[in-house]
Amino acid sequence: MAIPFQLYDETGSTLLVGLLGIAALVPLLVVPIYGGAVADAVDRRRLLLFSDVALLAVTLGLLANSLLPNPQIWALYAGEALGTAAYGFQRPARNALTPRLVGEDQLLAAIAVEDVVFTLARVVGPALAGVLIAVFGLPGAYGIDMATFAASLLAIWLLPKIPAAPDADRPSLQSILEGFRYVARRKVLLGIFVVDTIAMIFGMPRALFPAFADELGGGPTVLGLMYSSLFAGALVASLVSGSLNAIRRQGLAVCVAAGAWGAAIVLVGFAQSVAMALVFLALAGAADFVSAVLRSNILLTVTPDSLRGRLSGIELAQVAGAPEIGNVEAGIVASLAGVRASIVSGGVLTVIGTAVCALALPALVRYDARNPQKE
Repeated sequence: MAIPFQLYDETGSTLLVGLLGIAALVPLLVVPIYGGAVADAVDRRRLLLFSDVALLAVTLGLLANSLLPNPQIWALYAGEALGTAAYGFQRPARNALTPRLVGEDQLLAAIAVEDVVFTLARVVGPALAGVLIAVFGLPGAYGIDMATFAASLLAIWLLPKIPAAPDADRPSLQSILEGFRYVARRKVLLGIFVVDTIAMIFGMPRALFPAFADELGGGPTVLGLMYSSLFAGALVASLVSGSLNAIRRQGLAVCVAAGAWGAAIVLVGFAQSVAMALVFLALAGAADFVSAVLRSNILLTVTPDSLRGRLSGIELAQVAGAPEIGNVEAGIVASLAGVRASIVSGGVLTVIGTAVCALALPALVRYDARNPQKE
């Protein structure tokens, strides 16, 4: 929140703010894949600690830059890139750590709780950041952000040591390729990656939200509600996430949730009022929450501990990259056929693509949570 605000405040250029996306996207596509290999080869608690210290150092640099008489623009891009890179090391290690901290019977519940926390952060975080910047200024906001690291560093310090598995590979190109080969061999994993990629490329029309909000007769307020309604729907779905433990055919449920996401996006495209668009976006967010929790549970259950970091890194790169491709796809179709046509066609293609994937990869549909190693 603070970096784009400061960049626009200093330059007044929306183009320069938009280029922050590239500064973040490149590390997100590259670093997690290597960071996942590192997470499989070292004590994951230690890697979490080092990456959190790196994030703290980035915030310290941003604070120092904000105190300069003339803050440096390049420092904001560097902060975005370096902070994203540190997160690229932290996220795979954190995901791979979860199964070692809870029993298999509690894994799905732990994943659901984590998703609830991050959904709340996505809803509350930007609003709180805006208040902090308005009240304390940018240096004050960066300073408060630094202070919050005391909690995360303490939490990581209190974790038990989580050494690498005895058969873990050293980080290398070969070990990274082994992660991709494992995905290709386990068709259920390939299936969840393909289904989510289809949904994110065709059914994630966030780039069209500003134009669609304008077409519905709304301004910035409506646009903000459109973005937040996805997370609001996910938050509501999280309240009943305990029932997901009863689902045995989790791969089939992923396909149903992805299809429901696509169907809800189709309805968004046909909505004639702001209220109906927000309702359908919330339904899409709820379906995405269910899909995300079940996909994470399948990934961490099927994957041996020695590979969990690498596959979590691959997943993060996929989750980061696919929506950006989707934004390009949605923008091209909208320029040719109109905003509503782009939204509706994307939803339809999501439903069709999910059905095709389910037929092409029956191991995904057959996946049984009570017998996860059976293809």
